[in-house]
Amino acid sequence: MKNYMDRQVIGVLKTTLQHDLGWNEIDYGNLVFAFQAAYAVGMVLVGRFIDRVGTRLGYALAMVFWSLASIAHGLASSFTGFLVARFALGLGESAVFPASLKAVAEWFPKKERALATGIFNAGSNLGAIATPSSSHGLPCIGVGARPSSCWVESDSFGWRCGCGFIAVRRSIRPARPPS
Repeated sequence: MKNYMDRQVIGVLKTTLQHDLGWNEIDYGNLVFAFQAAYAVGMVLVGRFIDRVGTRLGYALAMVFWSLASIAHGLASSFTGFLVARFALGLGESAVFPASLKAVAEWFPKKERALATGIFNAGSNLGAIATPSSSHGLPCIGVGARPSSCWVESDSFGWRCGCGFIAVRRSIRPARPPS
């Protein structure tokens, strides 16, 4: 859910950013393309990385990476800065599905895997729905809100989720020993 909230902030701020930074529709399309291209390529690269380092560590590192990439949006002051931040966000968020599917396979018995997959997939969609009205979206569309604060607020706790994931996952016994 968290990663979908991060990626939706730019949609909430599109009009403001286009006005403040002088972007046009083609520029915005290029930002979307940068994210999508990194996400597609990242699925293969990050999936392999997670296979090498393990689900717990790989997922946690991905959470920290995409949180920092999201914060980088708040520091960007040019189109190129946003383009780099969007590419990094796409690369970091591409770990979600490979890591989530691997976690389900490692930590849930076969009879519960479809439900577990359904739950994490539902969370993704809930994040997309919740962003405009959540604490991520509301300050961003308020009068006098600074767009940069939206990304910093959005991920002020994201990197802590990565650390928490490592701690929580250690206390859960797998349904079968990870291979």
